[in-house]
Amino acid sequence: MLQHATLEFLRSLALNNNREWFQENRSRYDTAKADFEGLVGTLISEVGKFQDLGNLTVKDCIFRINRDIRFSKDKSPYKRNLSAGIGPGGRGAGRVDYYLHIQPDGESFLGGGMWDPTTEQLAKYRQEIDYNAQEIKDIINKAEFQAYFPEIHGSVLKTTPKGYPKDHPETELLKRKELFFMHRYTDKEVTSKGFAENIVNGIRLLKPYCDYMNYILHAPAEE
Repeated sequence: MLQHATLEFLRSLALNNNREWFQENRSRYDTAKADFEGLVGTLISEVGKFQDLGNLTVKDCIFRINRDIRFSKDKSPYKRNLSAGIGPGGRGAGRVDYYLHIQPDGESFLGGGMWDPTTEQLAKYRQEIDYNAQEIKDIINKAEFQAYFPEIHGSVLKTTPKGYPKDHPETELLKRKELFFMHRYTDKEVTSKGFAENIVNGIRLLKPYCDYMNYILHAPAEE
């Protein structure tokens, strides 16, 4: 669980997103960060019971709260959320991992999947769908998975991608440029005692899909 004060800090930050306010409220941020770090530490420990995370640490997972504003029209210096990427290697591994996003007013979520793939990765995904779509369908069409992750998120082509027949039986999957799943949490859930367990249950459901995508996108060609 997270403390109500953590969500209140993020709510206040959204209304006062400037360096002066942040420095004046630095102690509130430090408390919220420590609260979030505690949750991520618990998740690493629990997920490590059914997935090899190596020597993953909390520091490996948590994203900085500072925004990169160099190429953004929005010059707000801070994110309005706390977030972490949990998986082998942590947030910077470049692999499909479990993304936890904490933001007040029902914007918190657990997510995972193919997001912003390279041209080469997208080609690998489409090749696999063309060759054997049943494997991924068996994962994402399970009733338990769909109950927790009811919707596919991400961009989609308007037509079947070039090189594939328009009447391809897996047109809908082939048109996906991104294949991301998420489960949102209410503020009440975020601050409940069972929150960590809820997330871990979601990660268990995501794992077969993330394993599949990591194999498709990142395994050496000879595999």
